[in-house]
Amino acid sequence: MGNEPNAELIAILTVYFVQGILGLSRLAVSFFLKDELLLSPVEVSALLGIVFLPWMIKPVFGFISDGLPIFGYRRRPYLILSGILGTASWASLATIVHTSWAATLAIALGSLSVAMSDVIVDSLVVERARGESQAKAGSLQSLCWGASAIGGLITAYFSGLLLQYFTTRTVFGITALFPLIVSGVAWLIAESPVSKDAEDSNHTNSLPIKHQLGQLRQAISQKTIWLPTAFIFIWQATPNADSAFFYFATNELHFEPEFLGRVHLVTSFASLAGVWIFQRFLKSIPFRVIFAWSTVLSSILGMTMLLLVTHTNRLLGIDDHWFSLGDSLILSVMGKIAFMQVMVLAARLCPSGVEATLFALLMSVFNSAGTVSHALGALITYWLGITATNFESLWLLVLITNLSTLLPLPFINWLPAAEEQTETSIDGEEGFLPDLMSELVLREPESKIVE
Repeated sequence: MGNEPNAELIAILTVYFVQGILGLSRLAVSFFLKDELLLSPVEVSALLGIVFLPWMIKPVFGFISDGLPIFGYRRRPYLILSGILGTASWASLATIVHTSWAATLAIALGSLSVAMSDVIVDSLVVERARGESQAKAGSLQSLCWGASAIGGLITAYFSGLLLQYFTTRTVFGITALFPLIVSGVAWLIAESPVSKDAEDSNHTNSLPIKHQLGQLRQAISQKTIWLPTAFIFIWQATPNADSAFFYFATNELHFEPEFLGRVHLVTSFASLAGVWIFQRFLKSIPFRVIFAWSTVLSSILGMTMLLLVTHTNRLLGIDDHWFSLGDSLILSVMGKIAFMQVMVLAARLCPSGVEATLFALLMSVFNSAGTVSHALGALITYWLGITATNFESLWLLVLITNLSTLLPLPFINWLPAAEEQTETSIDGEEGFLPDLMSELVLREPESKIVE
């Protein structure tokens, strides 16, 4: 895909791959919270909102990484630490966690592990993506998220199959092994000590903290940055019905873990297809067009869930299982295309210099919106009286959540226009922010369960 293969690129792709592999525990977490801790749909939604917190404070990790090197290095030590934290979190779930509060803490620690490694690896990705021409726009992001999708693809089916034969805690124990891979590949990152980099007149890898804050404040004050960021927040913050639907699928439709693993396998294939479609056909299409069409189509297609929750699909002769598979496939493709566009937009909005701060700030807004989405979903679920066994109002929740996805459309003009999008600099001196670029010496990175 136009990127030269080397040890560092392999390390970057491995980190994304491990993020996908961690999907092995996704179903185990859901069943653990539902069946062993006996949490309700509302409680699960609230818990998911809490464990999203590390993704909301990603700029903190980027800020620490850029300004506080460990033994002179800004990347390797933090990747090593993130792998150790991840293993500790999954090992604790496999052994000592027996309460909802302990589960929240352990899952949040795992989320922290992934978020930290994500900031570090994204800083490396953005450094390389900065000088991409319009023809190559998004190619490195596509490659990285493709690696994540492949990791998810490999473990998707097994996430359900393992639960047919083993306990959730056994699955957690297996998952605990994978974060250590991140710690191992950290040594492949081509990084010189900060002291050596400082001698290079062309780069300043470690900026004074005060200067970093000044650059960040100057960047986010630009209309061309905060308007698209505000749109992304509104677009992502609309309520979702994921937790309630999981209870409906398992308690009402009686879907087995093995089948849910099959669904995850389908969605992983769909994610790969979405990455390929974006890279092959859509990467040069204006942001406004992509977001408008993907929002409208996703809302329309999401309405088909009404057929399932009202059992109308059975009157049409469509089995619940087949209906769920087909619906998940199409919606996953649409979701991944929109998500890839977010990645490209975020990378292009960043000026150049404080690698792990501004991009992480933009993506933390995206992830904060995810927390708001879970919270709103939990609130509406509570208002409608939906429980682990009462799904009479689930159709209304599906209707509300799908219609709400259309709310960002009036603000579509907050995204860069087509002529602004094509203003790409080969040398990285200009992008959306030519006025800002001339003043700042900075650049930055990004942010899935957490997807």
